[in-house]
Amino acid sequence: MSKLGNLGARLYRGEVGYDFIGKRMIWYGVSILITITAIVGLAVRGMNMGIEFSGGAVFTTPKTSVSTTEAQHTAESAAPGHQAMVQQLGGGALRIQISGLDTKQSLPVQEKIATELKVPVKDVNTQLVGPSWGEQIANKAWLGLGIFMVLVVLYLAVAFEWRMAVAALVALIHDLTITVGVYALVGFEVTPGTVIGLLTILGYSLYDTVVVFDSLKEASKDITKQTRFTYSEVANRSINGTLVRSINTTVVALLPVAGLLFVGGGVLGAGMLNDISLALFVGLAAGAYSSIFIATPLVADLKNSEPQMKALAKRVAAKRASADAKEAAREEQGDADELVAEGDEGAAVVGPRSQSATRNRGRGRASGRRR
Repeated sequence: MSKLGNLGARLYRGEVGYDFIGKRMIWYGVSILITITAIVGLAVRGMNMGIEFSGGAVFTTPKTSVSTTEAQHTAESAAPGHQAMVQQLGGGALRIQISGLDTKQSLPVQEKIATELKVPVKDVNTQLVGPSWGEQIANKAWLGLGIFMVLVVLYLAVAFEWRMAVAALVALIHDLTITVGVYALVGFEVTPGTVIGLLTILGYSLYDTVVVFDSLKEASKDITKQTRFTYSEVANRSINGTLVRSINTTVVALLPVAGLLFVGGGVLGAGMLNDISLALFVGLAAGAYSSIFIATPLVADLKNSEPQMKALAKRVAAKRASADAKEAAREEQGDADELVAEGDEGAAVVGPRSQSATRNRGRGRASGRRR
């Protein structure tokens, strides 16, 4: 068995473990700090919305030797007052996106781009996206996200309990906020691919959370009928029991996504892959973090507020205090018995020697009288 597999088996059996629940305030603080940073980045820089949401025109050029920076300057000079974004495609082609253009404005911009890039006008492909269509896409995205959240809460409330549903919802919002904040800080364009990526990571985050919750549900069954562990301790054992599985699943999922993001988007220049790969990469990492450090500790906090769990914690503490007192008494009794044994051993050594000396002296006197 590998070292990681051996560690996983020991974690599952409870032979070793890390106190995730006991140090939950640290994880809450880290998450709050990251969330505040994401919100500040979103408020300061805002989201770089693609033309699918804001409307505009997309010009795709054939192979050209012009750099993306030069092409951006050319596009912005051809359409004053409009923001342009240029991406290099495979084979040296360029994708020039200019937001806010309508049909009348697109034709002269197309001609100027073709002239500056020294390519035929007919070879520059133009695609127009109206703002109303982008608004419809945005509304459908919000509607899909809302339906997903409602279904998640209902499923967890029925399959587990409402406390786990609340904790999972908080974890999902946590993952969404971090991912959107990273998008704002990095400046990547938000496209329908981004929305697909967000919905994908929500499903993954939910899966990872449900794995831990299922282990916790099984371990906490009839928990009030015993006095060995509190609910927090059972929750901590559940996290440790599924820790290696969560790590393996996350690493395996992140490897192909990292290939899309860093190799496909960075090295090969396939900019369209960045839209979905960044959301997947950040979301997968945030989802694994939230299921361990946020969702389960939050469930433990909610459960520990129940009267029966408070009573269980008192019974466990009382039993442990009684066991400690008995152990201390046994140790004291053992020390006393050891002292008595040492005293008895000394008496056993001195006694026979004294009796032998007395008998020898008595025999000496009798012999003298006979003489």
